[in-house]
Amino acid sequence: MTSPATPVEHLDVVIVGAGISGIGAAYYLQRDHPQRSFALLEARGATGGTWDLFRYPGIRSDSDLHTFGYEFKPWRDARSIADADRILAYLRETAAEHGIDEKVRFHTRVLAVSWSSEDARWTVQTERTDTGERGTLTAGWVFAAGGYYRYDEGFTPAFEGRERFRGRIVHPQAWPEDLDHAGRRVVVIGSGATAVTLVPAMAETAAKVTMLQRTPSYVVPVPSEDRLANRLRRWLGEERAHPLIRRKNIAKGRLIWRFCQKHPERARRLIRWVNTKQLPAGYPVDEHFRPPYGPWDQRLCAVPDGDLFRAIRNGTADVVTDRVVTFTENGILLESGRELEADVVVTATGLNVQAFGGIRLTVDGREVGLPETIAYKGMMLSGVPNLAYAIGYTNSSWTLKVGLLCEHFTRLLAHMDAHGYDTCRPEPADPDMPTRPFLDFAAGYVQRAIDQLPRQGDRMPWLTSMDYRSDVKLLRADDVTDPELHFSSATARATRPAEAVSA
Repeated sequence: MTSPATPVEHLDVVIVGAGISGIGAAYYLQRDHPQRSFALLEARGATGGTWDLFRYPGIRSDSDLHTFGYEFKPWRDARSIADADRILAYLRETAAEHGIDEKVRFHTRVLAVSWSSEDARWTVQTERTDTGERGTLTAGWVFAAGGYYRYDEGFTPAFEGRERFRGRIVHPQAWPEDLDHAGRRVVVIGSGATAVTLVPAMAETAAKVTMLQRTPSYVVPVPSEDRLANRLRRWLGEERAHPLIRRKNIAKGRLIWRFCQKHPERARRLIRWVNTKQLPAGYPVDEHFRPPYGPWDQRLCAVPDGDLFRAIRNGTADVVTDRVVTFTENGILLESGRELEADVVVTATGLNVQAFGGIRLTVDGREVGLPETIAYKGMMLSGVPNLAYAIGYTNSSWTLKVGLLCEHFTRLLAHMDAHGYDTCRPEPADPDMPTRPFLDFAAGYVQRAIDQLPRQGDRMPWLTSMDYRSDVKLLRADDVTDPELHFSSATARATRPAEAVSA
């Protein structure tokens, strides 16, 4: 006698990822739709995403936490540019306060999701990362909140001769717990946010730290504490001060970005002047801190309280702008003929972009090729029903956009409830609409994966906006309906007469 099959669990919404985006999505979903069932599927064994994964020295935000934090939860720490431990504590406190931590299913990786229009639901294939056990559940919606890069590996170029090096080579994304760099010579390859964080942090105890870069980045000192924000918090209290501080910092960030975009040469000169004031007299500023591109063509690197410049002034760190020819037994040989001796080499060479965590998407039996899709309002994909995703800003605090996307998502669910719909699918009215890359951003990690990502169109709602003010109108103020977002009901389709279905 055979035992009855175990029924497949059904959830209204599956949120993939329990980092800053997933926790935010869960908050808005249960606030606006408390009757809906949902779970956060997290491949790792802890919440926090990036802020739990990365363990390299000095890891911190490069955005102020009054805007990088959630709109619904004030950032109460005195430091507005904060380290990972403080950010992680904030995220976990948020999850605990709202019972979101109880909705997380750890060690659960989503392998594939397949949509059935007949059933108006996703079938979600999962794998336990601790046991390898496979599982299945179904969901009305999938909300992809896993970010945009691979968690299991970072990007490291193929370096000639690295097997000859007698020291240790590490990537920041897989920082070893047993690495002791005190009193040792360290070379950090890279010039982005990770490198400018690592160098001053390691320089506190290392014999010497060298930042080896092929191309300079714009590096800007910022105060780690927002004095005006802290005064407002003392005068008005946390709850009343929080929205004022956010508006102030949003306006400030937007003003800086627009200034850099409209007046790139003036912005370049201003940044150079600031750098010159921070560096020793006679320092070759143009060689090491003058990029060949305009400000904000790539993200500016923020250094709290000018810690990188301070390490250079103190002589515990230096910058070399050159190209790697080969690793040697004792270090790195450069194109200039110079050899940098090192005991430890850190390859802060970037991320591997991976859209939707590498999940295989299928709609009615047809596999979805991401480069063949077009992003709708920066949160859905053309031809893919009931799937939303959270990708934040590249030119501002990530969470500013994620919050707006989550609000729009819950409004969309409310509209569907009110009209009896169970399916919505974006489709461009003009199938020949011109498209361009999903992220118009010159960073290397984006350019390496540009042909693996969705596209964006040449008009709204098919543009992926990077402007908070525009998104407030589009995602918060404007109606959720749109002629190019099509709603339907599987029940209505199933009960419709045959001649109507075929018409």
